[in-house]
Amino acid sequence: MGSPASPEEGVRVAAARSSVIDSFRSCGLTGMQIDKEELRRRLIMPKYLRIAIRNSIRFKDPNSVDENQPADENAEHPEAPMVVFINSRSGGRHGPELKQRLHQLIAEEQVFDIQDVKPHEFVLYGLGCLEKLASLGDQCAKEIREKVRVVVAGGDGTVGWVLGCLGELYGLHREPVPPVGIIPLGTGNDLARSFGWGGSFPFAWKSAVKRTLDRASTGQLCRLDSWHVVMSTPMDEEIKLPHSLKPTEDCALDEGLEYEGQLPEKSSCFGGVFYNYYSIGMDAQVAYGFHHLRNEKPYLANGPIANKLIYSGYTCSQGWFFTPCTSDPSLRGLRNILRMHVKKVNCTEWEKVPVPSSVRAIVALNLHNYASGRNPWGNLKPEYLEKRGFVEAHVDDGLLEIFGLKQGWHASFVMVELISAKHLAQAAAIRLEIRGGEWNNAYMQMDGEPWKQPLSKDYSTFVEIKRVPFHSLMIHGE
Repeated sequence: MGSPASPEEGVRVAAARSSVIDSFRSCGLTGMQIDKEELRRRLIMPKYLRIAIRNSIRFKDPNSVDENQPADENAEHPEAPMVVFINSRSGGRHGPELKQRLHQLIAEEQVFDIQDVKPHEFVLYGLGCLEKLASLGDQCAKEIREKVRVVVAGGDGTVGWVLGCLGELYGLHREPVPPVGIIPLGTGNDLARSFGWGGSFPFAWKSAVKRTLDRASTGQLCRLDSWHVVMSTPMDEEIKLPHSLKPTEDCALDEGLEYEGQLPEKSSCFGGVFYNYYSIGMDAQVAYGFHHLRNEKPYLANGPIANKLIYSGYTCSQGWFFTPCTSDPSLRGLRNILRMHVKKVNCTEWEKVPVPSSVRAIVALNLHNYASGRNPWGNLKPEYLEKRGFVEAHVDDGLLEIFGLKQGWHASFVMVELISAKHLAQAAAIRLEIRGGEWNNAYMQMDGEPWKQPLSKDYSTFVEIKRVPFHSLMIHGE
């Protein structure tokens, strides 16, 4: 097996259209047979290290290893040591079935169900255990820590969770950071689509699992931008935020930009990271309603196809397609509550971006895939890019593509690529100022996790988005 490519040498992800055929191909339905035992030999860690990692996580102590126990000098060093995180609740009923299959292909101690072992626990204690043993002179542990790769079996939210925990290694100066491959079990699977893992997983073919692990062990590495969100809100009532947003005391908003009105004496601050998109408006409201319906009636959402049907039906019931004639026009467009400023590439000054009156949803997109493989930004021609001052979009270019969606009909035609979205800007940083007025709430979402944000008539809520100063590492599946 050749040595894996470095991020600089790896493939650069370009926009591509997903299809059913691509999904099957990406999940390994073609190509030569892979010997199960040979695959295990390349992936499996020595037993003494597996037990040490397991105990460190169980006791929540990376130093729980016996310093007096000598390393197993005869242990075989795996070529591509691998750890798999699985969200057994993703993918309908397929999660437990896949977990059992993974236990057959690699050691049980190298497969972690996130219901039992959280990703940050593996980072703190599992990788910490390998680092401790390496510091004691264990060459096998040192080599495995340097070469380990991670596969995530779950949806975009699970993948983002694991990426965020691994990203903490940069701040702790505990490089190298393991790269991540994906087994798509979610509904949209846009991260998986963007990196060649397909939009679904064909559970009818057990050999597909073997081929996925094989590709994850040899695939080239590529880089992915991640984006830090800080939200400051004057509302002191309890807000039910997604797990990707946490309370924070570090709420240093850019003071170089003027704001309307006065700042409240007290505000609440939250921070988080996204990898795919942040959005505000009607699309987030639809997602919020869908998530609540799915939580109240989980028996309806027993797989990706059922989820998409329910989501489509809920979209039609939320007024995005048919806005009542009696509705106050001031309650429709985002322009009534939102001011948006951006910093363009290689610029230090904020620039105001006007919000068209017809736009009811604004999306800041990092990937080429959105809403189950759609590409609403589009593959723009060089002449248009030059005219608008845009550049070709890449997932590691330090830019977000910002576009608007009007009513549901416009969004539907955009998703089937009959028309393009409303291109607003490309930005290296974004500042949103949201004031309630006649609106009591604004709906927002990050990477498919929606929430209802209460608004104040007297004070603004601020959302500031800036790029995280390091890249996440992804394994390309093709």
